[in-house]
Amino acid sequence: MRTLRSLYTTAAAASMLAVALPASAQQLSIATGGTGGVYYPIGGGFAEMINNHIEGAQATAEVTGASVENMGLIMRGDADLALALADTVYQAYTGTGDFEGRQIENTRALASVYPNAVQLVTLAESDIESIADLEGKRVSVGAPGSGTELNARALLEANGVSYDDFTPQRLNFNETADAIRDGDIDAGFWSVGPPTSSILNLAATRDIRLIGLSDEEVANAQEEEAVFAPYELAAGMYDGMDEAVQTIGIPNVLVVNADMDEELAYQLTQLLFENTDELIAVHPAANDTTVEFTMDSTPVPLHPGALRYFEEVGAEIPDRLRP
Repeated sequence: MRTLRSLYTTAAAASMLAVALPASAQQLSIATGGTGGVYYPIGGGFAEMINNHIEGAQATAEVTGASVENMGLIMRGDADLALALADTVYQAYTGTGDFEGRQIENTRALASVYPNAVQLVTLAESDIESIADLEGKRVSVGAPGSGTELNARALLEANGVSYDDFTPQRLNFNETADAIRDGDIDAGFWSVGPPTSSILNLAATRDIRLIGLSDEEVANAQEEEAVFAPYELAAGMYDGMDEAVQTIGIPNVLVVNADMDEELAYQLTQLLFENTDELIAVHPAANDTTVEFTMDSTPVPLHPGALRYFEEVGAEIPDRLRP
């Protein structure tokens, strides 16, 4: 990963980011997610990078309900940047799925930051061994308006399981972990960059098990959502996890409004890719923050400012990413 990153970053000017910005750009709001996920530390880390490196800019990470809510914040101009799952971003941009009738055409991307993994967690003593075993159980499908719920529903429906088959609970990450710990629910979904703090904390207090997906279940999910990809959760990621677990992964995209100042978008993109080590120090998910990952995984066009940066560093930019 480092080799790929350095290949691109050395092509850009080494000295950077002491450039004053337009007054309108000085206060920046970054829409993230709940405090128990990865969006909040990643967003907070990037806000700190902005404050340290871009003269005149002051950024703040905001706690939100995550992907779906964040797209609305971008549309209304209530947030300047937002993290959101690729399927949510694509649905918003095209006016499909949960965004039918409320298309957000002014969505633009700066980068794809890292992939989420769908993680289905239960207690080790549970009789749940597969998603089919969720029938009749109490299951958290994620916070209302979150990408976790979109992913959980798509995965389940692609494999013949509906909300009518179990009792759905719409809880955020920390609430889901607490409810599993206390026996108030039987299992819960996370769609988040692994490892995530709320599952780490749960595994430190209770013996847990992650429910894997079969090859057929992964294939069914990919037919439902093109942005889904096979993903392996490594053995040892959480306490008591002795074997790797197969699941699905979904890219996370850093999005802005098309109206963002081009110079600001350029500087933000440059900052992200030329100081990635600072973000890795905040959360290891940022190891996947590479130019290559952005080119491969971003589902909507890039902002012209981001496009200018990628052209400068010689990235091979697919036509689909040009506005």
